[in-house]
Amino acid sequence: MQSLTPGRSDGPGAAMLIETEGLGRDYAMGIHTVRALDGVTVAIAAGAFVAVMGPSGSGKSTFMNLIGCLDTPSRGGYRLDGVDVGRLDGDALAEIRGRRIGFVFQSFNLLARTSALDNVAMPLQYSGLPRRERPARAAAALAAVGLADRARHHPSQLSGGQQQRVAIARALVNRPALILADEPTGALDTRTGAEIMQLFARLNRDGMTVVVVTHEEEVAAYARRVLRFRDGALVADEDGAAAAAAGAAGAEAAA
Repeated sequence: MQSLTPGRSDGPGAAMLIETEGLGRDYAMGIHTVRALDGVTVAIAAGAFVAVMGPSGSGKSTFMNLIGCLDTPSRGGYRLDGVDVGRLDGDALAEIRGRRIGFVFQSFNLLARTSALDNVAMPLQYSGLPRRERPARAAAALAAVGLADRARHHPSQLSGGQQQRVAIARALVNRPALILADEPTGALDTRTGAEIMQLFARLNRDGMTVVVVTHEEEVAAYARRVLRFRDGALVADEDGAAAAAAGAAGAEAAA
């Protein structure tokens, strides 16, 4: 693949973690083809905190699935930390997902009959980390999200916010380069959702690259950059502070 031409970056001289060029994804719907993503060129630096926004059907989830190596593009190019993802086979993509990307979803996807510690440790089964070292690594991830004292609790013994923290710890346990969160506050009340976003902000300050897909301006306000999608295209690339101010002004005008 030719050298990618990045869009906006996140600072002068910043190393690019995510680079797409003309990224597109089509889906066959009977005799018709739906263009879910169309020609997206963007660069995201290591250490960025980005919100991806748009209405249903805008392409934001398709974009997340592509940069998360959960799907493959119909056209265009994608590099993750310098690796040309389009050239990788299924096994290599699975390895990248397991080692380089941590996923957080709206539904916590925890095993009900398994402790928080064991839920967090699950990805380590495929990491090559010796079995004797896994409990300590999982415990450290739980401590990083403020749940060191809940290691032996099962999901039913935890609040929604605590369950999401366990899910975030699980995403962190393999020490990935990137956290991808898809509507991570969607199943939480406003206060608990704010706590989860504050956690993401702290992880980002500590150096983690975070990309959050959301339809809520209140969630996007925590990010330092906002990418807006509509009809499969990237239509705006905004500074986070400016986007938050514009969203607040719009809400005030609507009221």
